[in-house]
Amino acid sequence: MTAQVPKTETALTEGGHPSMNRPGVAIVQGFVGSMLMMLGSFGVGWLSLASIELRRIPFIIWLRFEPAGAAASVVVLALGGMLLVRSWLRLGQRINGDWGTGSRAIVLKAVAAWGAPLCLALPLFSRDVFAYIAQGKVMISGLNPYVDGYSQISNYLQTGADDLWAQSPTPYGPLFLWLEKGVILLTGGQPEFSILLFRLIAVIGVLLSIYYVPKLAELHGINPNRALWLTAANPLFLTNFIASIHNDALMIGLALAGLYLTATRKPILGIVVVTLSIAIKPITIIFLPFLGLLWAGEKAGWGRKFVFWTMTAALSLGLLALMGWVNGFGFGWVGALSTPGSVWIWYAPVGFIGLVIATLGDAVGLDGWFFGNLAHDAGKVVAVGIIFWLMFRGDYSRIVRRLTLAFAAIVLLAPMIQSWYLVWLIPLFAVTGIRNDWQVKAMYFVVSFFMVYAITDQLDIFPYFEFSLTMARNIAAAVAIAFALYLIFLDPKTKVLFRKRFSDPAPGQLD
Repeated sequence: MTAQVPKTETALTEGGHPSMNRPGVAIVQGFVGSMLMMLGSFGVGWLSLASIELRRIPFIIWLRFEPAGAAASVVVLALGGMLLVRSWLRLGQRINGDWGTGSRAIVLKAVAAWGAPLCLALPLFSRDVFAYIAQGKVMISGLNPYVDGYSQISNYLQTGADDLWAQSPTPYGPLFLWLEKGVILLTGGQPEFSILLFRLIAVIGVLLSIYYVPKLAELHGINPNRALWLTAANPLFLTNFIASIHNDALMIGLALAGLYLTATRKPILGIVVVTLSIAIKPITIIFLPFLGLLWAGEKAGWGRKFVFWTMTAALSLGLLALMGWVNGFGFGWVGALSTPGSVWIWYAPVGFIGLVIATLGDAVGLDGWFFGNLAHDAGKVVAVGIIFWLMFRGDYSRIVRRLTLAFAAIVLLAPMIQSWYLVWLIPLFAVTGIRNDWQVKAMYFVVSFFMVYAITDQLDIFPYFEFSLTMARNIAAAVAIAFALYLIFLDPKTKVLFRKRFSDPAPGQLD
């Protein structure tokens, strides 16, 4: 029995003419944007101190160690990222309501053209890949990554990993520990080759998403090609999973694969595949109760549901226990899960509430962050309550949508929201229906905001010249925000997407 949602959930398309309007133009423009991002990465992308060969290239020396080169890199990166956003919006417009079989090839061409240059970029917007390298060295050294941070390895700062997490246990599952170890065994820790292999792992996750998103969308009566455009061609998806090389790409790819297998009457295989996703990053353990509901079937009573929940948990946790026994670390990842959750950020609603409470508490002479942290914990408790409510309420046809909302609760009620956390949600919402009203507009705004934020956040700026990191961020912010405001308010082709009502492009505005 497949999990279907009512036809009222079917995504509407941008109204307009049924013929396509030269989508190749948008693909080329996005390719230019992606190339600009790649070029900018050579100047302000993350580069390990151990990357001696790259640091000797004259062009990279100028980009990274001359103020003019660094400033140019920041501007080029910002322009490229925002041009990629515009190209994604324009591609949806140019397909112009004709999301038939021909549009699949167009979206795939866009994903390939926009993703290929990012495969050759230095890591952008995140230093996590260097932490993967360092943790692989921890594994090679015979240390326990759930106890020993990568500060335990010699010259760990040379890897480029963020010192903030140097003494923290890894929050990753056993499968990714093996992948980290395997990469270091193959490369000897050489940074460029290690980055390429980790990027290949991320691309495998991207390919899994590309394959399973249309299939899941069809199960739910949603246009598969539009779902693919919303997901895989999305700039947040491409930058976080390819440019930033987050292991979340493989985590989500495996989770989508297991979800589809379970929804198409292959529950044991599906649960095994989702367990592999959990063994990358344990957050996808949230999938398990909803997989149990799919396995139990449409007419299952409460007794049967509890039996299949138990069987699902036993199968998944048994496989994880086996992995822990093989690597000798057991369930050490459980204790390490608090590592990324120990911080907050201002734009996360719960994080902001905690900040306000802490500020008010300090103002009246109390320990403000004691109460601020209570607010953060309250958000987590509410999220867990929502998950249980969604497990026990709702009809069978909306199980995957309920899973999506449960996952969204965990993300949106956390004190820290990273852009790649939102990318976890995009494919699930896309395959269960993103309507062409406030829902898709919300995605446009979210994509624009997080692209602007990423462009201005993590930049690798040489610290010993007057062109400071603050100045670089200000330049990036000015360029990215100006471009975003242009898209929303001035661009005659894209501003209609952000208005209260959608309208067709005016004649002569298709180029």
